Amino acid sequence: MSNSVTLPKKVKIVEVGPRDGLQNEKVFVDNEIKISLIDQLSTAGFSNIEAAAFVSPKWVPQMAGSELVMSGITRKPGTIYSVLVPNLQGLEKALEAKADEIVIFGAASEAFSQKNINCSIEESIARFIPVANEAQKYGVRVRGSISCTLGCPYEGDIDPTKVVEVVQRMADLGCDEIDIADTIGVGTPNKVKVVFEKVGRVFPIDRLSGHFHDTYGQSLTNIYAAMEMGVSIFHSSVAGLGGCPYAKGATGNVATEDILYMLSGLGIETGIDFEKVARSGEFISNALNRLNGSRAGKAYISKLGT
Repeated sequence: MSNSVTLPKKVKIVEVGPRDGLQNEKVFVDNEIKISLIDQLSTAGFSNIEAAAFVSPKWVPQMAGSELVMSGITRKPGTIYSVLVPNLQGLEKALEAKADEIVIFGAASEAFSQKNINCSIEESIARFIPVANEAQKYGVRVRGSISCTLGCPYEGDIDPTKVVEVVQRMADLGCDEIDIADTIGVGTPNKVKVVFEKVGRVFPIDRLSGHFHDTYGQSLTNIYAAMEMGVSIFHSSVAGLGGCPYAKGATGNVATEDILYMLSGLGIETGIDFEKVARSGEFISNALNRLNGSRAGKAYISKLGT
């Protein structure tokens, strides 16, 4: 007997390496390297790249000079270049930088919200009301990102109804897309399915995205489980860059090359050139003097003998 599930024919990959991937690096990455990485990713065919963050350098030193990065990149027509903003001041800089999309953020965990942005979930969403309104006035897309939807380093398991509440609030702000993020990588397929089933009742499933960290090696199976629920937008980071400064032990985002390899094998279209991504993964790994975190990328580059 066959119990087949229909998977999406096409998946949108949001490349978050230049922002979410690099923000946790201890040694400052030269802005020219960031610009080169983004340009390489643009030519690889991504329709959405998270390029920078207009946050205080005091809190996230790696994102200093984001305005230089945004003015230095070669923009590919049709590609959305996103920036993270925490407040109206950040939005002002994002508008000056001609960002196509701003990313606002909250958490499904009260403890994480306090540790990460020093306020309650309620306060964090309230702060973003004027930001979202102003962005929409200028025709800039708004994406909401929700941390710790599948587990928290301080609270442990998260009740899915808490995630639903935050999704509803993000929806009320007029978000174009909402990210369901497993910030510390503790999610497993059944938990993923439960969360997406519940949040899909209050926000269109085709505008929800999965953002999985690979701390426990579950990212690819979690992505497959989310696709079974109808999700067709996923975040990933070239060479598996990343981590979270407020989540001890959390490793990088799932590697873009690994997702692309899996999706290709499933016959799912992405519009992205795997070889170009693999080469950009090798480029940034060498620039950071660190091991490439993508298994598929490493295997492919090794096969090329480069």
